[in-house]
Amino acid sequence: MNHGNPNFNLFGIVFNASNILMLFVTCLIVFLIAVSATRRMQMKPTGMQNFMEWVMDFVKGIIKNNMDWKTGGRFHILGITLLMFVFVANVLGLPFAIYWDGYLWWKSPTADPTVTLTLASLVVILSHYYGIKLLGFKEYGKGYFKPMPFLFPLKIIEEFANTLTLGLRLYGNIFAGEILIGLLATLGASSAVGFAGALIPALAWQGFSVFIGAIQAFIFVMLTMVYISHKVSTDH
Repeated sequence: MNHGNPNFNLFGIVFNASNILMLFVTCLIVFLIAVSATRRMQMKPTGMQNFMEWVMDFVKGIIKNNMDWKTGGRFHILGITLLMFVFVANVLGLPFAIYWDGYLWWKSPTADPTVTLTLASLVVILSHYYGIKLLGFKEYGKGYFKPMPFLFPLKIIEEFANTLTLGLRLYGNIFAGEILIGLLATLGASSAVGFAGALIPALAWQGFSVFIGAIQAFIFVMLTMVYISHKVSTDH
């Protein structure tokens, strides 16, 4: 369980090579899924096309539960991309972990708070951008003083709280799952008795972790749409 991060320094900034690798793998997998699902479109969808259309309808339902489709339709592709990206990132580290030269290279990228907080920050920044774009800077700014002007400081604090909770919730759930899987793997490698005792719990936790990964991807997309809705709707 003791390992370091394969960091390197570029222009005075420290980068985690493992995070970069796993984010690239996540993007590649999502891209291949999207290409395979849309390569041969049919009137009666089957296989991957059927899966992709289900994802599209699922995200559409999330958006319509938070805002009208005329406004929210522009965020459809964003929601689909986030759902697929976060889910794949959540489950990449479940089958195995790869250690090399004392460093952990293969893991779930969302098991790192730097990755999840960056995603959360991008979502919050995007919500501000679209709020200003759709409402105008003046109308958007008025929202911070409603319903009472003295709540302005609390609304500023809320923006930071939203970023932290969105990112740390995702990180905590995925990191805890990988820690437990790592402990079971260590137990299984200790002896034949340990292997027998860890096998069933490890398989059960693998399946449960896939479920947790899917739930966390759903929660991340749902909260993204909630935050954006609060910024682009005048009735919030």
